[in-house]
Amino acid sequence: MVYLRPSRVVLLGLSLSASSVLGGSIQKNDLSLPADAQTNRDRVKNIFTTSYNAYKDHAFGHDDYTPISKSFTDSRNGWGASIIDAMSTMWVMDLTDDLNEAIDFASKIDFSKSNTQDNVSVFESTIRYIGGLLSTYELTGKKNQALVDKAKQLADKLSQAWVGNSDIPYGHIDFTTNSPARDSSNIAEAGTLTMEWWALSKYTNDQKYTQLAEKSARQPVIDISCMLTGLPGQGIDPSTGNPVGGYVTWGGGSDSYFEYLIKYPRLTNTDDDFWTDMWSTAVDSSIKTLLSVSDVGNHLYLADYDSSRRIRHVGSHLACFYGGNWIMGGKLTNNETIVNYGLELVEGCWNTYSSTATGIGPESFAWKSSGPDGDYTGGSTPSAAQEAFYAQHGFYPTSSFYILRPEVLESNFYAWRATGDTKYLDRAAQAISSFEKYLKVDEGFAGLTNVDDNSANATKVDDMESFWFAEVLKYLYLTFDDPSHVSLDEYVFNTEAHPFQAPSAKEKYGTGVTPSSAPQQPEQSSTPTVSDVGPAATTSPMPSSLGLGGLGIRDAVKLFRKDLW
Repeated sequence: MVYLRPSRVVLLGLSLSASSVLGGSIQKNDLSLPADAQTNRDRVKNIFTTSYNAYKDHAFGHDDYTPISKSFTDSRNGWGASIIDAMSTMWVMDLTDDLNEAIDFASKIDFSKSNTQDNVSVFESTIRYIGGLLSTYELTGKKNQALVDKAKQLADKLSQAWVGNSDIPYGHIDFTTNSPARDSSNIAEAGTLTMEWWALSKYTNDQKYTQLAEKSARQPVIDISCMLTGLPGQGIDPSTGNPVGGYVTWGGGSDSYFEYLIKYPRLTNTDDDFWTDMWSTAVDSSIKTLLSVSDVGNHLYLADYDSSRRIRHVGSHLACFYGGNWIMGGKLTNNETIVNYGLELVEGCWNTYSSTATGIGPESFAWKSSGPDGDYTGGSTPSAAQEAFYAQHGFYPTSSFYILRPEVLESNFYAWRATGDTKYLDRAAQAISSFEKYLKVDEGFAGLTNVDDNSANATKVDDMESFWFAEVLKYLYLTFDDPSHVSLDEYVFNTEAHPFQAPSAKEKYGTGVTPSSAPQQPEQSSTPTVSDVGPAATTSPMPSSLGLGGLGIRDAVKLFRKDLW
């Protein structure tokens, strides 16, 4: 095993500048909304109030509402996850009465014990409960001290997940015995604590929370067998800090680790370049290795990489946050090449929505690309129906359900705020219509078992999890809201879409990465191994969309792939 700090890595897809670059603003200046924005904003607000009123009537105080059976589940230890997750959205939508009721409820939660027999997830409790409590504390003028006190009570219990000298916490704790479940974890669980625990340190004046979260996020190492610089494997052993397997993905189990590498330095304005450089290295390695263009429809996706060192042509709704993340990070580092790749990835993920009968995307999907192993997914051979779907749409669903996930609409929101292109507003409006038509039930909104079934008797999923309130409806609402309200240049969203106030941007983030001035072809015919990468390594930059005889990003990716083969 070898751990390489980004400062020792030659970036493969981008050129490394010796001088600093100015950090860019994320939002486009002078964004203007069309006349129908108010109508669409009101439609989203109505979906929220309809959903939340149904939750209040049948499940208040519990974690999740089951809209078909009109009952509840307690998937997050019975502390009222939907209430805490909804609070920052209530503030955004100016739902004062509901917000005051929610704050009163939150101030009385006893986080010293679980209300269920389940172990407590450090990751889920951090992003939903601690994130929701501290974000609401900020948004409401920092006057509800009980919200900080409750976040501290929970974090103090969760801190027992760090055992001995281990830098990484175990993923779950038994709150009855105050002992962790000693099992393996993943880099998302290890690396998605920094924003929330830093905010807790800020409001308690106790740096131990930041120290715990930072050492956990710094620890993921690179499995030398993977050869993907800056892209640690998904699994990790908290007892040693070593990788478990070599599976690389921007999807579940890894996703928010990469997300926070760029969000944390923006929130804190830290002088430590580690975070931004690690993110830039991960993006660069992904551009070189994981970007993939479907051989039908020319859609750009981000593939996975398995322990057999093969590209898996698979994607997921969860992973579709990457478009918005690359747009944000590219803007922040003043790197339009990354921004353009992010925008193209947004297009690919939106294709998974626009291609289905309901206009809503599936949980997971696959595609084919030209070249060696172009149809490899690591799973079953596609059925005749999947082949037919692929021939028409350039991807095929591998899991067709939708459980009210936000990521595609999240990235669509970033694309709108960064470009001002009204096509992103049109897409958000289409999503609202699909939700109203296909998700609405008697009391509330439910997921779908098959997004390509638009029949009247299509089967629905009896669950309305808390991120419906925290993420989906917040991102949709803000897409049609005044862009100066919760500006991306003034707030940073945690992975549960709870906004945290950010200071004015620094002049630069990271050591300074800029797009290539002229496209070049790689000198090597294969990806360099980890041992090849270091101060003396020489690699050529990835072709950018600026040049190549007018070729766009997707054609450039295919040309680069062909050269590697």
